[in-house]
Amino acid sequence: MRIEDIPIKQIRRPLYRQNDQVKVRTLMESIQEIGLQEPIDVLEVDGQYYGFSGCHRFEACSRLGHETIRCNVRRAPKSVLKMHLA
Repeated sequence: MRIEDIPIKQIRRPLYRQNDQVKVRTLMESIQEIGLQEPIDVLEVDGQYYGFSGCHRFEACSRLGHETIRCNVRRAPKSVLKMHLA
Protein backbone atom coordinates (compact mmCIF):
# COMPACT_ATOMS: atom_id res chain seq x y z
CA MET A 1 0.00 0.00 0.00
CA ARG A 2 1.17 3.53 -0.71
CA ILE A 3 -0.07 6.98 0.28
CA GLU A 4 -0.69 9.36 -2.61
CA ASP A 5 -2.58 12.54 -3.42
CA ILE A 6 -5.00 11.62 -6.21
CA PRO A 7 -7.17 13.99 -8.25
CA ILE A 8 -10.71 13.74 -6.90
CA LYS A 9 -12.09 13.58 -10.45
CA GLN A 10 -10.14 10.37 -11.06
CA ILE A 11 -11.74 8.47 -8.17
CA ARG A 12 -14.81 6.45 -9.09
CA ARG A 13 -17.38 5.84 -6.38
CA PRO A 14 -19.44 2.96 -7.80
CA LEU A 15 -21.67 2.43 -4.76
CA TYR A 16 -24.16 5.11 -3.77
CA ARG A 17 -24.14 6.12 -0.12
CA GLN A 18 -26.34 8.66 1.63
CA ASN A 19 -24.00 10.80 3.74
CA ASP A 20 -24.90 12.47 7.01
CA GLN A 21 -24.79 16.15 6.02
CA VAL A 22 -24.08 17.32 9.58
CA LYS A 23 -21.01 15.08 9.64
CA VAL A 24 -19.93 16.39 6.21
CA ARG A 25 -20.22 20.02 7.37
CA THR A 26 -18.29 19.24 10.56
CA LEU A 27 -15.56 17.58 8.51
CA MET A 28 -15.46 20.54 6.14
CA GLU A 29 -14.82 22.87 9.06
CA SER A 30 -12.13 20.58 10.46
CA ILE A 31 -10.42 20.12 7.10
CA GLN A 32 -10.40 23.87 6.51
CA GLU A 33 -8.83 24.40 9.94
CA ILE A 34 -6.31 21.56 10.24
CA GLY A 35 -6.39 19.68 6.93
CA LEU A 36 -7.42 16.13 6.16
CA GLN A 37 -6.04 13.97 8.96
CA GLU A 38 -6.93 10.49 7.72
CA PRO A 39 -6.53 9.42 4.07
CA ILE A 40 -9.37 7.64 2.33
CA ASP A 41 -8.84 4.10 1.03
CA VAL A 42 -8.93 3.43 -2.71
CA LEU A 43 -8.34 0.40 -4.88
CA GLU A 44 -6.22 0.82 -7.99
CA VAL A 45 -7.39 -1.61 -10.66
CA ASP A 46 -5.78 -1.40 -14.10
CA GLY A 47 -4.81 2.24 -13.49
CA GLN A 48 -8.32 3.27 -12.37
CA TYR A 49 -9.10 4.34 -8.79
CA TYR A 50 -12.18 3.14 -6.92
CA GLY A 51 -13.30 4.47 -3.55
CA PHE A 52 -15.49 2.46 -1.22
CA SER A 53 -14.74 4.07 2.15
CA GLY A 54 -14.17 7.61 3.38
CA CYS A 55 -17.43 8.80 1.84
CA HIS A 56 -17.86 11.72 4.25
CA ARG A 57 -14.25 12.86 3.88
CA PHE A 58 -14.49 12.53 0.08
CA GLU A 59 -17.66 14.66 -0.04
CA ALA A 60 -16.22 17.23 2.37
CA CYS A 61 -13.07 17.69 0.28
CA SER A 62 -15.11 17.80 -2.93
CA ARG A 63 -17.43 20.47 -1.55
CA LEU A 64 -14.43 22.48 -0.36
CA GLY A 65 -13.17 22.53 -3.94
CA HIS A 66 -10.07 20.44 -3.34
CA GLU A 67 -8.60 19.10 -6.56
CA THR A 68 -6.81 16.18 -4.87
CA ILE A 69 -7.36 14.01 -1.82
CA ARG A 70 -4.84 12.01 0.21
CA CYS A 71 -5.40 8.27 -0.31
CA ASN A 72 -4.17 4.93 0.93
CA VAL A 73 -3.82 3.20 -2.44
CA ARG A 74 -3.96 -0.56 -2.69
CA ARG A 75 -3.40 -2.24 -6.05
CA ALA A 76 -5.85 -5.02 -6.73
CA PRO A 77 -6.95 -7.30 -9.57
CA LYS A 78 -10.41 -7.07 -11.14
CA SER A 79 -11.54 -10.04 -9.04
CA VAL A 80 -11.16 -7.95 -5.84
CA LEU A 81 -13.07 -5.06 -7.42
CA LYS A 82 -15.88 -7.48 -8.36
CA MET A 83 -16.08 -8.66 -4.73
CA HIS A 84 -16.59 -5.03 -3.58
CA LEU A 85 -19.34 -4.56 -6.15
CA ALA A 86 -21.19 -7.80 -5.32
